Amino acid sequence: MSALWTAAEAAGATGGMNTADWTTQGVSIDSRSLLPGDLFVALKGPKFDGHEFVLAAFDKGAAAAMVSRQMPDAAMPLLMVADTQTGLEDLGRAARARTAAKIIGVTGSVGKTGTKEALRHALERQGPTHASTGSLNNQWGVPLSLARMPRETAYGVFEMGMNHPGEIDALTRLVRPDVAVITTVEPAHLGFFPSVEAIADAKAEIFNGMEPRGCAVLNRDNPHFDRLAERATAAGVGRIVDFGAQAAAAVHLIDCHLHASASAVTASVQGEIVDYCLALPGRHWVMNSLAVLAAVKAAGGDVGTAAAAMATLEPMAGRGLRRKIAAASGDALLIDESYNASPASMRAAIAVLGAAQPERGGRRIAVLGDMLELGADAANLHAELAGPLHDAGVDLVFTVGASMWALHEALPTRRRGGHAATATEIAETVASRLRRGDVVMVKGSYGSRMRDVIARLSTAAEPARH
Repeated sequence: MSALWTAAEAAGATGGMNTADWTTQGVSIDSRSLLPGDLFVALKGPKFDGHEFVLAAFDKGAAAAMVSRQMPDAAMPLLMVADTQTGLEDLGRAARARTAAKIIGVTGSVGKTGTKEALRHALERQGPTHASTGSLNNQWGVPLSLARMPRETAYGVFEMGMNHPGEIDALTRLVRPDVAVITTVEPAHLGFFPSVEAIADAKAEIFNGMEPRGCAVLNRDNPHFDRLAERATAAGVGRIVDFGAQAAAAVHLIDCHLHASASAVTASVQGEIVDYCLALPGRHWVMNSLAVLAAVKAAGGDVGTAAAAMATLEPMAGRGLRRKIAAASGDALLIDESYNASPASMRAAIAVLGAAQPERGGRRIAVLGDMLELGADAANLHAELAGPLHDAGVDLVFTVGASMWALHEALPTRRRGGHAATATEIAETVASRLRRGDVVMVKGSYGSRMRDVIARLSTAAEPARH
């Protein structure tokens, strides 16, 4: 395997100067997760300075460190640059320039990471595939993900996120996607935007960095489709491929059967009919899979192979992972949706809970934390979840946080499980109330720390097998 970066290549990309020769197979910005042989980039953020962790990085086996100031140990292999953030971006830009890979950029209010992971899964059996890990979708994560891309890559998949205007514009000019996917536009981050239309415009920034003759993959069912299509055309995007439930869409749903833990799907991909099993439950995942097939087709991949790959998708922690947990007199089923939340993703997760079948005597239970960054309409957006919870046949709802109090009050008394200010408090309440056969779904914005509920309930948990 060739080196990911040599000292000379990295210096050429960044305009930096090496103090010694080195090669690396990886790039890291976190000394805690650094692997032996990685290049450590000492970024300086608002709450940390990576230069303080350079020694720790070398203790973990770093091959070299990119720094912007002298280090106390002159024997350290260093790549000296004027600014490490700029250096990381330069490294990412060079990685993008040296590859012949088809590059897919993914953004959207909901479903970015899941769609990115499904694309990775669909493409990796068709050629060397590189994708950003986890949710590395910001000003540090995107250039880091690019810098980690091997030169032999055939398909690259990069997630781009934002909560302010202008952020995706900067990221897409680094990624330079051949294919840009916008999963959907929903009222997320409304605290930072005057309207959902403004959110659509911010998502449309992804078109600004696209390669000539690029393809935009857009959700025909979303009310902002026309607005996004207009922005794509204005940015010079060569082709628009729409997906959705409407038969007029180039990639459209013909039929689907939703089951508790999977779905059977028939779709048309620009006239090619494909039948496939989707191993993740929920209609929202059916629609995500259409976006995946559209993007694979646009990137020159094989649609049939991609469709077959949907049968072996696995849920991620915080995004639908299921496991058995201990409850009074037996086991319960935990659905972990704790990573993040918006009104649209809450509704989707509630629908998945509604499709789940509790064992005899069990109940459907939702543990919901605040959806953050929703601005002045936050209380209403939380209270409006009472309807979907009723429709899904949810028996008990436990709520966490100031905004979720509005939902607690909107629920009928029989459905109120309890309310607490913090996830830690509600976790103890939920744990004491669980009984055999229950299905419990936990969801909330990252800042509401619903992962603390998962941690409490997961004691002695085992992955669910069904």
